[in-house]
Amino acid sequence: MAEHERQREHVRVAVIGSGFGGLGAAVRLRREGITDFVVLERAASVGGTWRDNTYPGCACDVPSHLYSFSFAPNPAWPRNFSGQPHIRAYLERVTDTFGIRPHLRFNSEVRGMRWDTGRLLWELDTACGPLTADVVVSAAGPLSEPRIPDVPGLDTFPGKVFHSARWDHDYDLRGKRVAVVGTGASAIQIVPEIQPDVRRLTLFQRTPAWVVPRADRGITKAEQWLHARVPATRVLRRGMQWGVRESQVGLFAKWPSGLRFLERLALSHMHKAVKDPALREALTPRYRIGCKRILLSNDYYPALTRPNVDVVTSGLAEVRGSTLIAADGTEAEADAIVFGTGFQVTDQPIGRMVTGADGRTLAEAWQDGMAALRGATIAGFPNFMMVIGPNTGLGNSSMILIIESHLNYLVDYMRQLEILGGPSHKAALDARPSAVGAWNRRLQERLAPSVWNTGCDSWYLDAAGRNTTVWPGTTTEFRKVTRQVDLMEYQVLRVPDTAGRTRTVAEAAR
Repeated sequence: MAEHERQREHVRVAVIGSGFGGLGAAVRLRREGITDFVVLERAASVGGTWRDNTYPGCACDVPSHLYSFSFAPNPAWPRNFSGQPHIRAYLERVTDTFGIRPHLRFNSEVRGMRWDTGRLLWELDTACGPLTADVVVSAAGPLSEPRIPDVPGLDTFPGKVFHSARWDHDYDLRGKRVAVVGTGASAIQIVPEIQPDVRRLTLFQRTPAWVVPRADRGITKAEQWLHARVPATRVLRRGMQWGVRESQVGLFAKWPSGLRFLERLALSHMHKAVKDPALREALTPRYRIGCKRILLSNDYYPALTRPNVDVVTSGLAEVRGSTLIAADGTEAEADAIVFGTGFQVTDQPIGRMVTGADGRTLAEAWQDGMAALRGATIAGFPNFMMVIGPNTGLGNSSMILIIESHLNYLVDYMRQLEILGGPSHKAALDARPSAVGAWNRRLQERLAPSVWNTGCDSWYLDAAGRNTTVWPGTTTEFRKVTRQVDLMEYQVLRVPDTAGRTRTVAEAAR
């Protein structure tokens, strides 16, 4: 081994990302008494997706009191549904309140990492230099890498092109002809915000979305005062918001036909705003509600009725200079293109950077689809844990609940390593392939009748049509199955002893 490799910095835990998942992991590690860790962040500040997404109108579609850590309540949320600036400010406060700043390494993008079987540790190559870690927690998140479709001729477009998650605030859209590609959660917030200022807005809609009213309002100063002085009122508010969403899971997972009442609500919502029969027809979805994420907006439909807006009911197929051509042949001129086309969810870039025990990358291990034990650990990748891994997504509730469950699992994982490794910490846990397989077979069986599998083709499904994204149960159930680590689902690995013999699982258990 080279001298510089022996001297590289070593930490107990390396956390990748400083969004909700990464900051939450840092807080829980400190609470557990583990302070030998770093948080590697590729950008210059914390916030994750709430730092990166700064497009006009950016806001959360989960109620504020539910979209926050249970251990870090905020009685001063200003609205039922908070905007991006307030959520980012909340994460900055969490960072300071829980003393996470000393652990942060900004501008430290992870370029690659490899498991060293002989030393039972991870070797990481980062933008701030190499380091090693006993455990790696990947909290990069599934919504971190924008997806821009490969449109023929896009490189010939003379105007401005950017993704909603990389908004160019130096480019003034006022008076411009703007094309918005996509009709997902970002697009329905962007369109109403920019419509009054642009000369012409062309919306390329491949598939219409189900949109329901957004029950948003300001939270009064009196309510904020009450939540601060009487914490039980804040807890009650959060509990009611959680309970409503928890009670709906059965409809999505088992009885999709029961969602017809939501479809009627959404259609009524559209009909009130859109009077043109032709536009109504173009905006009416032909699939079961809930198959794709249900969107919330009160101003999206009214914006589409304005005289400077055109809705093209076909995806963008080709670009010829400043002319955009849809799949149905419709043409539109544009000065700028804004892609609201989502993220690389089922083919996350981090998969190509992580090399496991057998020399395979995570992307290679997942070539037939993402799979992880309890959404957290992967066979062949010891002491590597994901926060919000495969099949942990929610279609109707707060991902913070899933994150906190995974943090419970992380804490117990660290406790088990402490027990098994003793003072030297030299032990590792590797998920058994049989356990990963059994877990994912059960998931796929449960997903089979769900609206996410039967309703339509969505980003929840990978290239093979397999749902590797959604959790098919309640958040209560997920918390239960991630409460503690079952060592029967893992192989215990140890450093070879002085005789060159690796201790067995039975020996490790004694």
